[in-house]
Amino acid sequence: MQDPYITALNSQKASLAWIETLSENMSNMYTPGYREAKSNFSNFINGVELFELPRNVFQGKSMPGRSINNLMIEGKGYFTLRKPDGKLVFSRLGDFEVNGDGNLSNNLGYTVQGYLLGEDGQAVNTGESNASPSANNPNHSAGGPGHIPTTEINLWVDPSNGKFFGKYDEYKVKADGTVVGVADKGKITTPLYKIALVNFTNPGALAMPEDQMFEPTVFSGEPVEGSGELRVGLLESSNTSMRDNANMLIQAKLQMDVTSKLISTNKTLLEEALKLIQ
Repeated sequence: MQDPYITALNSQKASLAWIETLSENMSNMYTPGYREAKSNFSNFINGVELFELPRNVFQGKSMPGRSINNLMIEGKGYFTLRKPDGKLVFSRLGDFEVNGDGNLSNNLGYTVQGYLLGEDGQAVNTGESNASPSANNPNHSAGGPGHIPTTEINLWVDPSNGKFFGKYDEYKVKADGTVVGVADKGKITTPLYKIALVNFTNPGALAMPEDQMFEPTVFSGEPVEGSGELRVGLLESSNTSMRDNANMLIQAKLQMDVTSKLISTNKTLLEEALKLIQ
């Protein structure tokens, strides 16, 4: 027979972890790009054990962005971002801006990765052909599906005439991720870049080392081509269900109360047993 005191303590520990997961989800209800964390219980010889499930990868609703540089992925896919140290991370959060160097980036300074296009609209190889197969190796520029070399999306403005690349009146992002320069009142459109969208065999198993930023694991698999389309001026809201998490929080609180009562009862029984021994 297992010690009921140990069983209650282990169950209480699992309940606390469950409450923390639910609290994280509910506190990020309005965080753009947040992916809901999931967990479940399994039978455990001395109580119950909480284990993590793949994150919820269902798409969140659209919400207005802050500028035309904000992008939302409709469908399956992740943006590819390069950190200042060269490491790649992936995100659903498209809250981008053009930084002082003219690169499309997020507020942390992580640059959005894309493919440089030639005038024929085809990708131009900008990296080394013998690039390392590791997607997070900072010594090369591979980052796309199959480790196709990527580059920063630079949209510099010529200060002498205020035009993009010195000759385009504006730039637009198409649904397929192609960034085009527009000139002569729309009569001239030139493909410049294609934003690198990737997906994973099991995206729910991605690691999240920092808020809304993900890295591949052995369980998620390596990047493959994403199938999502881009929407300009929008952001994806959190995919957390407030109702579901609130209902589970009630269950977690009830479970916490039950285990606390069991601990208290076992403590009382132990104290009475010690008195009898004396």
